[in-house]
Amino acid sequence: MTAVNQGTTDIANLRPPRDTKYAGIYYPWIRIIDPLSGAPKLIPPTGHVMGIYARSDTERGVYKAPANEVVRGAIEVEFPVAKGEHDLLNPRGINVIRAFPGRGIRVWGARTMSSDGAWKYVNVRRLFLFLEESIDEGTQYAVFEPNDVSLWERLRGSVTAFLTTQWRAGMLQGRTPDEAFFVKIGLGETMTQDDIDNGRVIMLIGIAPVKPAEFVIFRITQMPRSSSVTE
Repeated sequence: MTAVNQGTTDIANLRPPRDTKYAGIYYPWIRIIDPLSGAPKLIPPTGHVMGIYARSDTERGVYKAPANEVVRGAIEVEFPVAKGEHDLLNPRGINVIRAFPGRGIRVWGARTMSSDGAWKYVNVRRLFLFLEESIDEGTQYAVFEPNDVSLWERLRGSVTAFLTTQWRAGMLQGRTPDEAFFVKIGLGETMTQDDIDNGRVIMLIGIAPVKPAEFVIFRITQMPRSSSVTE
């Protein structure tokens, strides 16, 4: 997590400092009331954004993009960012903090600093981290068990049950579990005899993450007043 340096107004040249799927960048800084002095103070938004991550995780889940969320405690942004400027920054991976009349100061972006389209969104990266860690912890019982068909079926069953729960919670897209994920494990499918001889249990898991709707687009057409056509 990072924030653009204070005082940066060069929108045209503003870009992420590096290419990584493990961080996001937020702009601009925010102004708060210093609890010690009682005076306004300009600070980077990093701490507040991390609080939004935690709040979004608790209220919705890690799959929900931590965006369109109020920056609680912020009284002003360092620089107002207009929609046109936001439209330039968003595709570059700059998450803008904007002040909306009547709606408060909100985080208006959920992108990583990665140029890899597969890892464009913060919530997708964090969802995979959550699933990877959960599955790793939940399958530790398999260590030192006999590496045979019985173990493979147990692993497939437990991971399938876990991912089905996540799909039902809205973390994965698809009308059915088969459209949301797959779990493969077995000799000739994910492992060779050499893998088994050397104590390796290899499972292949594929998931279809839910991606955020960044833009709501309306197309309005004029309806003809009459169905008749005159030449």
